Amino acid sequence: MPFVHEFFARHIGGVQFQLHDRDVARFDLRAMSLPGALTIGHGHFSPMHGARTRRLLQDGRDHFLLTIHSEDHDVAVDGRPPLQIKAGDITVVDEGRRYDLWFGRPLAAHAVALDRRRLAALVPRLDMAALHVLPGAAGMSKLLKSYVETVLQGPPLSHQAGELVSRHIYDLAAHSLQEFAGGRAEQHARGIAAARLKLIQKDILSRLSDHALAIDAVAQRQGVTPRYVQRLFAMTGTTFSDFVRDSRLDLAFRLLQGDGPVLGTVTAVAIHAGFSDISSFNRAFRRRFDATPSDVRAAALTR
Repeated sequence: MPFVHEFFARHIGGVQFQLHDRDVARFDLRAMSLPGALTIGHGHFSPMHGARTRRLLQDGRDHFLLTIHSEDHDVAVDGRPPLQIKAGDITVVDEGRRYDLWFGRPLAAHAVALDRRRLAALVPRLDMAALHVLPGAAGMSKLLKSYVETVLQGPPLSHQAGELVSRHIYDLAAHSLQEFAGGRAEQHARGIAAARLKLIQKDILSRLSDHALAIDAVAQRQGVTPRYVQRLFAMTGTTFSDFVRDSRLDLAFRLLQGDGPVLGTVTAVAIHAGFSDISSFNRAFRRRFDATPSDVRAAALTR
């Protein structure tokens, strides 16, 4: 437990835990730091009581802690009666105040520590409440949760990418809070659009082998219109169709180099990459890579 407290307090939030059953303890914690004084963490916890006590308030942390839990739990701030938080709802709590949380079942949680000054600059009335509860079913809340999960699955690989991800998270958090804390949604529109585009691209990349991959289905899964999807791609100077085609060509290139399942023929590679017209595949491949699929396969075999 001392290690759990030290790890959690150093990386995620200053909270002291007390297990419901001292003989049954499960913790699985990880965290990453990003530019903008932002930290993202994920954990699995045994049933317990957590408290940000008066003593812990002296640790110098100055964040708002955003959390998303997989199970119902209770939260109380400044000794007030506890509120029941539904599974999937988002809480944003001021680390400068005492608070307690209780959960009677094992749960998983995402946590995002947001720098107070940076978030307050986007949401000027943020400090008017110590606890904000955002409905998890709301459209912006769902987008924020999906983006946090995407970052946890694929962390940014450079400082520049980390700065971009951090900016997107602050924008999404601010936009989610604006309805409750009086922020201005239009200030964050660009970061929100970029975050949504990243989720759409992830959706596409996971379905490249699907010959029926179409903008209408992607838009429906993401809860937006096909026209909005097209506008998001236009912001980056491309189109939905171009992104799908180029991503499929990149997949075919990797397969021909031996990165992935072993496929016996170039035609099999093309079909696996989502192409149904082999002639069109060959022409597009040559334009993109200045080589034929057979050339790439032959070069890979001689390495």
